[in-house]
Amino acid sequence: MEQPWIHKAKTDLTFIIGPSFFVLAIIFLFQDYITQIEEHYSFYTWLFLIVFIDVAHVYATLFKTYFVADEFQKQKRRLVLLPIICLVTGIILFSFGSLVFWSFLAYVAVFHFIRQQYGFMRLYARKEVKTKISVWIDNLAIYASTGYPMLYWFFSSKRKFNWFVENEFFRFENQRILEILFWVYIGILVLYVVYTAVKSIQNRFFNIPKNSIILGTALSWYFGIVYFNDDLVFTLLNVVSHGIPYMALVYFREIDGKSVSELGRLSFLKQYKGILIYIGILLLIAFSEEFLWEFFVWNENIMISSFDFSSWQILLVPLLSVPQFTHYLLDGFIWKSKK
Repeated sequence: MEQPWIHKAKTDLTFIIGPSFFVLAIIFLFQDYITQIEEHYSFYTWLFLIVFIDVAHVYATLFKTYFVADEFQKQKRRLVLLPIICLVTGIILFSFGSLVFWSFLAYVAVFHFIRQQYGFMRLYARKEVKTKISVWIDNLAIYASTGYPMLYWFFSSKRKFNWFVENEFFRFENQRILEILFWVYIGILVLYVVYTAVKSIQNRFFNIPKNSIILGTALSWYFGIVYFNDDLVFTLLNVVSHGIPYMALVYFREIDGKSVSELGRLSFLKQYKGILIYIGILLLIAFSEEFLWEFFVWNENIMISSFDFSSWQILLVPLLSVPQFTHYLLDGFIWKSKK
């Protein structure tokens, strides 16, 4: 049985599986330097991590939906209505206060981040002979790898980082609960390791990408949330490990994996420097969106506005959040397959 790579071994290991391990290695090797970067947080740190990765990956969804004529026609009703629903929902939530809005969006974002790792795991398990037990143990492993760090966040002392804003998550500090959760977490991971070892020996096959994505997920979430209590470390592991694999997946599956005729008006992306054009489009849209956030809402990294838009926040914040809110929800539909 061949390894079930999504694209190729080298590209999968570099852009989908590798980012978690690469960032973790950088963190351990250059902890002092990372501390200096955090103490002198600059425009360029924000530009690279937040704009060029976190915001940009949201718009990669366009290349599987709105930019693809056939796909848009197939899902036209959903693709038109969902952004409207997100906007209306956002305005209603914001009317109860900005914290209610950001808290709701944070929980949706966490669910989306967890499900992305589940999705990658399932993609890499697609060629395996599945049983109820094997699927159950795989699911248990990926959800424990992501769920335990989040529960640790909820029940531990205050962390030095946020998903969006302070006090966005329910918190109840309780060491007893943390101890129980830790041993349940360890038990699930041990079960997964033992089961995987036994099945690999029996089948004489070890699924490298599937087990690597589970290991990378467990390491990045544990060290990003539990082991370290550091804003920049969390951002690095959270953003890079999530954003780069998603942008790579879209490019490999929806652009590189299709013929010129299948791409239609996006066929220009098949040329020699197509990947650079793809990245350039994402960065341009991402920077444009973040420019609007800075102008109308934040005024933190680009000091460009002397106007006061505070009275318009109930409309501006939900409106500017529509792309990411839509991405969180839409992503739960567009990758599903009957196969």
